Amino acid sequence: MLTKRTSAALGFALVLAVGACSSGDNTGASPVPAEPGTSAAPGASGAPSGGASAGAADISGTLTVGAKYGCKPIPCTPGEGGADEIGTTRVDIFAKQYPDVALEFTEKDFDPATFLTSVAAGNPPDVVRIGRDILGTYVAEGALDPLEDCISRFGIDMAQFREPAVASVTIDGQIYGIPEFYDSRILLINDSVVEDSGLTPADVDTADWNKLKTVSKKMSKSEGDKVTRIGFDPKLPEFLPLWAKANGASIISDDGKTSQLNDPKVVEALEYAVSLITDQGKPAQFDDFKKNGKGGKDFFGPTNQFAEDTLGAMPMEQWYLNVLANNTPDEKISFAPFKDRQGNEISLSGGSALAIPASAKNKDAACEFIRTITLPDSWYAAAKVRADKRAADGEAFTGVYSGNKVADERIFGDLVTPESAGAYYDGVQLVLQTSDVAFSLPPSAGAEEFSRIWQAAVQKVLSGADAAQTLEQANQEAQNAIDQAQQ
Repeated sequence: MLTKRTSAALGFALVLAVGACSSGDNTGASPVPAEPGTSAAPGASGAPSGGASAGAADISGTLTVGAKYGCKPIPCTPGEGGADEIGTTRVDIFAKQYPDVALEFTEKDFDPATFLTSVAAGNPPDVVRIGRDILGTYVAEGALDPLEDCISRFGIDMAQFREPAVASVTIDGQIYGIPEFYDSRILLINDSVVEDSGLTPADVDTADWNKLKTVSKKMSKSEGDKVTRIGFDPKLPEFLPLWAKANGASIISDDGKTSQLNDPKVVEALEYAVSLITDQGKPAQFDDFKKNGKGGKDFFGPTNQFAEDTLGAMPMEQWYLNVLANNTPDEKISFAPFKDRQGNEISLSGGSALAIPASAKNKDAACEFIRTITLPDSWYAAAKVRADKRAADGEAFTGVYSGNKVADERIFGDLVTPESAGAYYDGVQLVLQTSDVAFSLPPSAGAEEFSRIWQAAVQKVLSGADAAQTLEQANQEAQNAIDQAQQ
């Protein structure tokens, strides 16, 4: 049965869904990776190490998984219904070990309205894949189970997962999700644009804000008031937390209970990042050129911004390396870490987690499913299938980025090579290096509303509003949202 707060959240989610459908505007939302995290294939034996650890638990019955794994029917069939080998390989490993489990998949990405409706009806999936950045909202609603018993009884080794990923699913000392995919961000630098501007890749350095403004203006081009080449794209609004962290601040407290949007350092960071855009033209024209201009229209294709030399540099999630490696394998691109103003390497991390709804009907099978598909050998098995497929097709393989650091060590140690990744191998190595210095926003009861509020505030500032006043108002709204969600 829905709580009063859950009912309100359901109403809000439905409003968001209707608004998104009517406007068609997803500004601020992270793009869907063409290669989401990438998965792995079984080890040499085809079975994950560790074997089944369900103990005396009865792993049988129907298990409903709320995620896209491309598994209709079992065994999974890659290439059908959006299926990919990263998901299908790992699911097949579980299915072969537990033939008495009837697997069912929603084959849909997480949707707040759909999930809360299923919770209200007492019929949610047994497992749900959810973004770690919004998980706190559903914990506050009482919709997700703490996983301490699952972790203990089924022997899930939390030390194998990346610390930022675990921290983002830990609330009041309890873990509510097992990390699945993991992303982080580095700088991609267009060598030909840099050279054309009389610069070197080393000049693109986020540690020196004054110099970066000068470098960005040198790399940018315009005809009258029309942008024809972007110098440096700060990736607003979605990368505000990264710019704030670079300036020594966080947009929310470590415990996720206090909005800090009005911190003077956050204000300064936003003003600076916005200035990188306004120095190149009007924000609306900058954004239109970025999305619809030469190179921007084909962001995922061979005539992208790097190929067309319409972008100098930008911070970007690591999955884009695969897009570039397979569409523009010979493009000259340099890679650099994003740095704070003291020169320390930093990165913003996101990704998904697998969680168990509080009213799930088959929690033992759910826990074992989660444990099995996030094992190092399961990830490796899926990555091996993808690596072999890419090699057979003459395509690049830049790896699969999981939240399991043990899995990544094997994948990138054995399967990703200078030959498989080509010119993007150095970028892959930098991603691995910066993954260890990444941070995630802490889980918060008002996570979804908090995100909506601060991204809307950034858009207002891009439209000309005063940053300090806008963030002050946004901070009050955000705090109210967090406080109400905690009631």
